Amino acid sequence: MEYHRPVMLEESVDALAIKPDGVYVDVTFGGGGHSALIVSKLTTGKLYSFDQDRDAEEQSKKLEGPNFQFVRANFRDLKKYLRLYRVKEVDGILADLGVSSHQFNEGSRGFSTRFDGPLDMRMDYDQGDSAKDVVENYSEEQLHRIFGIYGEVKNAKTLARTIVEQRARKPIETIEDFKQAIRTCTPKGKENKYLAQVFQALRIEVNDEMKALEEMLVQAAEVLKPGGRLAVISYHSLEDRLVKNFIAKGKFFGEVEKDLFGNEKKPLDAVSRKPVVPTEEELLINSRSRSAKLRIAEKRDLDD
Repeated sequence: MEYHRPVMLEESVDALAIKPDGVYVDVTFGGGGHSALIVSKLTTGKLYSFDQDRDAEEQSKKLEGPNFQFVRANFRDLKKYLRLYRVKEVDGILADLGVSSHQFNEGSRGFSTRFDGPLDMRMDYDQGDSAKDVVENYSEEQLHRIFGIYGEVKNAKTLARTIVEQRARKPIETIEDFKQAIRTCTPKGKENKYLAQVFQALRIEVNDEMKALEEMLVQAAEVLKPGGRLAVISYHSLEDRLVKNFIAKGKFFGEVEKDLFGNEKKPLDAVSRKPVVPTEEELLINSRSRSAKLRIAEKRDLDD
């Protein structure tokens, strides 16, 4: 099984300013590329890597050793699992919000538009509704909302209506069924891009990704030591906006709160105002990096 080369590998790991004896968390183990690089920089330090994916757990066995602990859990449970390992504070946290391309290449996972398979898309098979449940059971309004907001699909309303009409005729159970059902909405010559947006919307909904991201960011800010670093790579304007707002304001909506003395009440400071984007060279060798943005923040020392 070939895993992808992680996007902005060196940049994101450098952003953590790794101390050889520090404690770090990679909340998105995926194929293990970031984790492997972090572990290689540790002497007495420790890395905890989270992923709820069975295949990621297999992959993590290559890194077994005193400096590494794999945690099979969703990153929204960051604090709970760190507490389990008696970790109160950490020096750095890395998140790469792209689904590992390996999942896209496995037909059986139902993430890929290229292969037929069950319409599933759950990161964890044992949890919650699958994409098929969403497509079969959501109301037209709910479908319109998720395709419009999470997929930024231009004809989201027509798409939602078409799905409701088609599922009344016959069940939509596989990826091929779904592609056939929405054929009339798919723009000619732009099929791949369109399907990618539609599938992205379903994946975000099925895995409750936006809420999970918010919960992880709040907890990350709590467990970082003062001066500790947070590095997040996002691929989608919605994700990037959540990350950007949380770094800038300590919250996801509205304005930053201030104390009586006019000091901003927020846990993090941006390390650079603009996000880091991939180099020209990386764009050429790794098409997945096109939309990637890396944002880096440092935990404020509130005693200053």
